[in-house]
Amino acid sequence: MPRPMKFGRVFAVWRTSIIRIKKAHQVLSDKEKRAQYDQYGSTFDQAGSQGGTGFGGFGSGSPFGGGFGNGGQGFEFDLGDIFGDVFGGGGARTRTRTRTARGADIHMDAELTFKDAAFGVEKQVSLYKQVACDVCLGAGAEPGSSLKKCKTCDGQGQVVTNQRTILGTFQSASVCNDCHGEGKRPEKACKHCGGNGVIKKHSEFSLKIPGGIDDGETIRVGGGGEAGAHGATPGDLYLTVHVKSDSRFERDGFNVHSTVTIQFAQAVLGDEVAVETLDGEVKMVIPEGTQPGQVFKLRERGIKQLRGSGRGDHLVRVEVSVPKKISRRQKELLQEFGSLS
Repeated sequence: MPRPMKFGRVFAVWRTSIIRIKKAHQVLSDKEKRAQYDQYGSTFDQAGSQGGTGFGGFGSGSPFGGGFGNGGQGFEFDLGDIFGDVFGGGGARTRTRTRTARGADIHMDAELTFKDAAFGVEKQVSLYKQVACDVCLGAGAEPGSSLKKCKTCDGQGQVVTNQRTILGTFQSASVCNDCHGEGKRPEKACKHCGGNGVIKKHSEFSLKIPGGIDDGETIRVGGGGEAGAHGATPGDLYLTVHVKSDSRFERDGFNVHSTVTIQFAQAVLGDEVAVETLDGEVKMVIPEGTQPGQVFKLRERGIKQLRGSGRGDHLVRVEVSVPKKISRRQKELLQEFGSLS
């Protein structure tokens, strides 16, 4: 097992490395020296005076000495992070681009009534969007046409290019433009879609909006967006809900609030009154001595729970109507009533 370096040795190596890195950065910043390297593939200040080995690993023939990569002694490390700003970011020596991009997402709005939002509703959605070709089913090949290996990428789906830099040779793998990353191409492109696998057309489908959804909330429909070209993954559909207000009801979470107005005599003597709810009109008992502002609860008459099987409650606030004008007889009775209390 190799002996670990002492702190002094580590510090010396680190200091030397920093100096060499600064020199390398100075070279990269000098257009003339960089042009010399591109021409001779060797050192800069000594270009033409000695046979260079390039910069495949910063060997001993390099003006930066040893210590990096294969030709050095001591330690190795990746210079990609340090010089990433010079070469476009990223520390990897091999960069790979993914396949054909997925289809675009679609954003739309839907208007619901208060009751539809409370219980849920099924909406018919009509969109003019990019969909999979109904002739080739998104494959991009003429029906009956066989697939063959792509000659451009030799069936790999990627095209690799090499770029020589001061830090060595960098490989960049990109998606093959001819087969779009599939590695195979149809012998005959679909005439209906031109080989793209997608066409623009009206699309209609039914979308179930769950009960309990609130104003401003968004539903995501996976795969409901634009179809991806050349068989790529489709985008998503995002539906934002806007709920119309209802003068009869007010929402509070999954509960519903409303108000009912009764007469003075009903509050004193009690009665049974009709109350409008989400389920229609129901009868509610007003007990004797009901006070103005008193709230009664109608259980399970509220909004459906968005995640669950239950419902909220309907809370009814009682308001007592006081007449502005009364008859002489009514006044006498109230005076008599007041004297007895």
